[in-house]
Amino acid sequence: MIRARLIISFLLFIAAFVTPAAADDTNAIIGMYVHQHWPYNHPYCARTWTVDDWRGYCQGLQRLGYNTVLIWPVLETMPDPLTASDKASLKKTGKVIDILHKELHMRVFICLCPNVAADNKEAAKATFEKRHFFYCDTRINPADAKAMDKLMRWREKLMRPLKEADGVAIIDSDPGGYPGSSNQEFVNLLGAHRKMLDHLRPGIELVYWMHAGWEAYGRFYSTGKFALGSDAEHLDCLRRLKELNPEPWVIANGYTYAKELGIADKVISFNYGRIEGEPSFPLTNFGPEHTRRAYEGGQLPGPRGVMGNAQTHCVQLPNTFAFVRGALGRPVSDSDYVDFADQLIVGHGRDIFEGWKALGSNDPAEISHVADHLAKLNQSQLSPGPLRGLLFGDGHRFINDLVLMLQYQSALQLFATASERSEPIKEPFKKFVAAAEAWQHAHGYENVWSLGRAGTALLKLNDSGITSCLHESGYEISSTDPNPSAPPYDRVHNNLARTESFVPRLLKAMRAAADKLN
Repeated sequence: MIRARLIISFLLFIAAFVTPAAADDTNAIIGMYVHQHWPYNHPYCARTWTVDDWRGYCQGLQRLGYNTVLIWPVLETMPDPLTASDKASLKKTGKVIDILHKELHMRVFICLCPNVAADNKEAAKATFEKRHFFYCDTRINPADAKAMDKLMRWREKLMRPLKEADGVAIIDSDPGGYPGSSNQEFVNLLGAHRKMLDHLRPGIELVYWMHAGWEAYGRFYSTGKFALGSDAEHLDCLRRLKELNPEPWVIANGYTYAKELGIADKVISFNYGRIEGEPSFPLTNFGPEHTRRAYEGGQLPGPRGVMGNAQTHCVQLPNTFAFVRGALGRPVSDSDYVDFADQLIVGHGRDIFEGWKALGSNDPAEISHVADHLAKLNQSQLSPGPLRGLLFGDGHRFINDLVLMLQYQSALQLFATASERSEPIKEPFKKFVAAAEAWQHAHGYENVWSLGRAGTALLKLNDSGITSCLHESGYEISSTDPNPSAPPYDRVHNNLARTESFVPRLLKAMRAAADKLN
């Protein structure tokens, strides 16, 4: 899909924003971003976590060596008046901040989108845990003083339960932006947030998260065509912010630009996508290339430290481990993974490691053999280890997830290989559909699904329902857009909203195609 290609381009682009120089502050940030954009099942989606889930997961992070957590509480989709679920979520996040500070002695930051607010009527139709972002969001024009004042007053109310956070990060783009808006308007917006934070509690750091670029996203919404911001645009925005000097403030990414302006000491390197890309279909990333990317991501701090991110945290434990090992300058060998896994479930580190390793295999027989072994293991008593919080209280669920992912990978390899060799496709396709349904039923994720070889095989089936789904664009305006006469912003927004239900629609089309085969 187009968005997947754009994410790859963005990751290459962001590499220019980090520096390999080690942070000299022994208290430098080693952080994890807890992303909550998409609604799916517990415990895969962080929106569904209980206070105890948060305590256990963050305790596991701390024991690995992380010292900071960045939380996106998705305040942007909370309607006025708040639903009961939104009130409960704010209260829970406030408790989590207290736990991170008082029990775990970790920093905690909150993430906000720059100018996104809720469509109150649409947002109220769903609970916080089930609400789709692009079904109910709106954009506020930063040049509209009255609208901005209303937004900031509402944000101050939402932030009151979270005012003990150490900082608030505001991204310059996705999701955010406004057609034709200027860098100066964005800097004014950051200044308005500085004033709001000072009302809440003086001393909260303002974090300018340099991402795709404010003016670049404005052009995206004006034209429907995405392109990253230029060096000149990024430098111009940072220079304007430096002139405003909204102390206390720091910068996420942008080391090259900050160095040119003499403020490199403010930079945290946010090495996005090294642990897990987003949006992405939940699947544990493991293998030499995944390990290298995660480990090197941790090795590339800015002067203030380094931040990683994940979308499905309970699934991405190997890369969570590799990232922090890189940040701490410690090795990450096979034996280190085994030791790590043994701290998850005592006595079964080798079994878990073999399961992770098999996920990167192209041999369906090998993958199935490991899946069968783990399925038998899951029938025995399991003893959680000192990192049990990373399991979200359930070792059997964790092992069952490995089994489901391995069965999915085995079926995918069989289906793709049969298609590439022009072999009989009926049984491999049916097995793939069943395995994909079983794993998706567990996690419930609905957004982007990068299928690789299986995507090519699906297109070769020449099934109209499958082909229609696969040709959808979730990012740029596409030739298959059902509303070609709508304004570019509406078309972009509608594409993003459609993508939020992509997986169930594709699975439905795949099931229909499988059932038609004799």
